[in-house]
Amino acid sequence: MDIDSDLNALILDYLTMEGYPQAAAKFSREANLQPMQEDPVVKNRQKIKQLIHEGNVQEAIEELNDLDPENQILDGDAHLHFALLRLQLVELIRDSKDGDKSVSSALRFASQQLGPRASAQPEFLEPLEKTMALFLYPRDALRPEQAAILHPNLRRDVADMVNKAILFHQQNRREAAIRHLVKVRAWAEESARSLKKDLPDRLELGLNGEDADDNFHENGSEPMVTT
Repeated sequence: MDIDSDLNALILDYLTMEGYPQAAAKFSREANLQPMQEDPVVKNRQKIKQLIHEGNVQEAIEELNDLDPENQILDGDAHLHFALLRLQLVELIRDSKDGDKSVSSALRFASQQLGPRASAQPEFLEPLEKTMALFLYPRDALRPEQAAILHPNLRRDVADMVNKAILFHQQNRREAAIRHLVKVRAWAEESARSLKKDLPDRLELGLNGEDADDNFHENGSEPMVTT
């Protein structure tokens, strides 16, 4: 079995599935691998994710509809559609100021776009109520759970949901293979520990080289270099 080829395939799969078209194209050339998706397809997903990260939710929805003209993604996933519209409301609230027209626009958007969905599906009511509560308090008086709604993490989470939905629509797969392998590894370790197998307190993934420090911690925020 060619371990290097398998690892290269996993890396290319990750870059493609997570939406790094330049890095995927460069790596496929260097590793002499065929691209997994056409470059425009990956770039479309990347653009939609980037728009969501920037808070441009309406434009992201329009791009998603262009990518999926039959609206199978949003029409087929009520939770995803609600999450996008709720994030759009959060962005409207973020940009609004007391007494100006933007507050009225945000309230009208909530009434027209989110209210009917919450009425039809009760599980949407609580997140909508928590979001609407942002109208009632100044930013510096928000409780931690309210302030969390305005945190960029919500954009990241929704962007990840959208990326997975697009992937499933295109490939019947929602995540990179390496993510699945990590989950399987975690399950295997948990199962072994539950059976009282003799294991070290911490099992390294083995991805940090031979000289990996026992105190190594991943830097999940380090940007990916694509040039």
